[in-house]
Formats: sequence, structure tokens, C-alpha cells
Amino acid sequence: MTGQSDTALIASQLADLTRTVEVMATQLQALRDRADGQQQRADSQEERTEVQQERIDLAAKELTEVSDRLQKAANALRASL
Repeated sequence: MTGQSDTALIASQLADLTRTVEVMATQLQALRDRADGQQQRADSQEERTEVQQERIDLAAKELTEVSDRLQKAANALRASL
């Protein structure tokens, strides 16, 4: 092989490597985009779960308060009989 053919071979290999790296970079960006989208959906789901839990906690507190009032009313009714 001559120096010129060696240079041509190396240039060809470098071009192939460059294309491969470009394809890999595109694939990596697509993976990042999908991961970002999945993270946003997970964050949104977590926020909805937190809101639902807050509502459940509030409803449980209100139920406890109503139950206490009913118990006091029942005790007062029994005492009056």
C-alpha cells in the first residue's frame, strides 16, 4: 500500500466512524427525550397521588369529627332517658 492509499483508507474509516457516532448521538438524544417524558409523567402521577392522599386524609379527619359528634349526641340522648 502506498501512503496515498493508506490515507484514503483511514479517511474512509474515519468517515464511517463519524457516521456511526452521529447515529449513536441521535439515538442517545431520542433516549433522553423519552426518559424526560417518562419522568414528567411520573412526576405528574406523583402529584396526583399526593393530592388524592391529602383528600383522603381530610375526609378521614372529617369522618372522625362527625363520628365524635355523633357519639356525644348518642351519649347525651342516653343520659336524658
